[in-house]
Amino acid sequence: MKRRDFLKSTVAGAAAALTVPAVAVAEQKNVDSAVLSTSLPYSATPAQIAEFDRPLSVRKPPYPEPPEMQAQLWVPRGQVFTFTMDNSICFPGSTRTIFVYVPAQYKADKPACVMLSMDNLMVPPVICDNLIYQKQMPVTICIGLVSGVTQPVGNTNDPRYDRSFEFDSITSVLSDFIEHELLPAVQKQKTSDGRSIILSDDPNDRCITGGSTGAVAAFTVGWKRPDLFRRVFLWSMTAVAMRGADRYPTLVRKTENKPLRVFMIDGSHDEWWGGPELGDWWLANQAMERALFYSGYEVNHIWGIWGHCAGPAVTFFPDVVRWLWKDWPKPVTAGTPGNAVVNRLVKPGEGWRIAVESKASAASSEYHFPGYVAKPVVTETSTVADLASDSHGRVFFQNPSTGEICRFIKSGKFELFTKVSPGNNGLAFGPHDRLYVAEAAKSRILAFDASGSMHVVTEGIAGRSLTVTRNGLIYVTEANEDRLHAGKVWLVQPGGKKKVVAEGINGAVGIGLTPDGSWLCVGEHNGHHGWNYQVLANGDLRYGEPFYWLHVPDSANNCGIGQVCFDQNGWGYAATRLGIQVFVTSGGEGGLVYAIVPVHERQLAGICFGDHDMQTLYVSTGTEIYTRKVQAVGVPQQSISVG
Repeated sequence: MKRRDFLKSTVAGAAAALTVPAVAVAEQKNVDSAVLSTSLPYSATPAQIAEFDRPLSVRKPPYPEPPEMQAQLWVPRGQVFTFTMDNSICFPGSTRTIFVYVPAQYKADKPACVMLSMDNLMVPPVICDNLIYQKQMPVTICIGLVSGVTQPVGNTNDPRYDRSFEFDSITSVLSDFIEHELLPAVQKQKTSDGRSIILSDDPNDRCITGGSTGAVAAFTVGWKRPDLFRRVFLWSMTAVAMRGADRYPTLVRKTENKPLRVFMIDGSHDEWWGGPELGDWWLANQAMERALFYSGYEVNHIWGIWGHCAGPAVTFFPDVVRWLWKDWPKPVTAGTPGNAVVNRLVKPGEGWRIAVESKASAASSEYHFPGYVAKPVVTETSTVADLASDSHGRVFFQNPSTGEICRFIKSGKFELFTKVSPGNNGLAFGPHDRLYVAEAAKSRILAFDASGSMHVVTEGIAGRSLTVTRNGLIYVTEANEDRLHAGKVWLVQPGGKKKVVAEGINGAVGIGLTPDGSWLCVGEHNGHHGWNYQVLANGDLRYGEPFYWLHVPDSANNCGIGQVCFDQNGWGYAATRLGIQVFVTSGGEGGLVYAIVPVHERQLAGICFGDHDMQTLYVSTGTEIYTRKVQAVGVPQQSISVG
């Protein structure tokens, strides 16, 4: 076969593979190797495989060059320019070169779509020239991000290369860098003929791509910030134990899916010479694709037998780009979750709505780099923290900075109910709709009737969270966060008599009873567990164990659990740094987190069910309150009896 005919047949086969729906591709078992690999078949000879295993610098590529790599005289050529970035806040001391491709069709009269590549311009400009001319790709400005290098002081030849640190880390630092440093810097540039750079801020107009550790970077940005990018291309992704990306298949399966379209490329010979100790790269990519498919993402892939290289990615770039931008400008949306727990919880078409938003000052609304750690969810300037609902489903919330406790009237509207000392005070309703408050600053437990009249229940407890039963028992957590494993649980009897019923907890915060009153859950704010205790008839606790296992973000050393609530099924809902983590309470699967429901990538402080049917989840972030209609039905803690 002549090379030209072979090239046509191979590219046609690749295009055919890429037009197969993601579901069909994911379910195929015995796919023609000419479709899902390069020209090297699965039945390759030892000599052919040896050629694949040779270093890129000395081997001859066995895969063809796509026809879109050929410049055409009649196709307008875009221009590429570079500039240097330094003085970064997110990556201090680093210097890097940024590459920018601007298509000839860009007129600077309206924002252009964006394709951001890790490690230079991974999509060759000539391919973009051809695809934009063919109207198979929108007018797109491509940005090539190169990782930073920090030079040492003096004449030593020992620079710090930040590639793995910047790209393999699964924190939000790279997203912050892209949003607040890179994209603004690009928009300050001009082309050689004086055109200004105007980038679309619509995430549906943005694609991000990368290979190897750059693929981890691309996925992390899309995963954490679908409000920035929604089209993602990954090749030879290092989803192994380098800096935490090995957790992604699990997190993808557990987390409510996000509006992303993802294409993956990898081969069975994928391995970095120094990386087998970190995991099986080929299996890790398959696990990642299977997790995305299971979770209802629009995902497609090409598997072959190549190694860790960019050659196959370049071969299939044109068809991958066509698939990623297909039906544009129609927005990329989230699919149906595969997670059964998520499906039993969320209502189709119902998302998060903001109910209360803090009015931030101009200074506080400016971007401030959060650093490499998750900040406390509740501080002295926070405006909303603990939540509680009465027997009618009316929701109350407390303002830590002022001590005000307010009652919702309707979305966005609320009225002052009472005021206590400022601080992170716990709220809970008890019998007869009395509101109980753990006033931390004065180390006392207060009770308010419907008129706002106050009664001091007991003193001597610097309470953090509390729950009250139908028969008047009060369980209060005392965090003692300045000392390890010093947290306690107090039991306060009707009449105010109190005693410690559990201790040795690493920052005891959230607390809640299962619907039948048999078990008490206590969250460890400073760890990643929740404790489970058997409740005796007199209210005492025994057989405590760190039963609940919670996920922790890479930017924190703890789950930061706040409040806990339960539904009629006995499922627990914990407000954490990763959003809502949902767990079952007993049985063979007891204590396992089955789902994570994010709230715009915000850390959560408080959570409760509310409204007349107890089918609305209310959550607080420290400055806002969000609501969402769900299928689960909450259980008011004040309706639960012990003994």
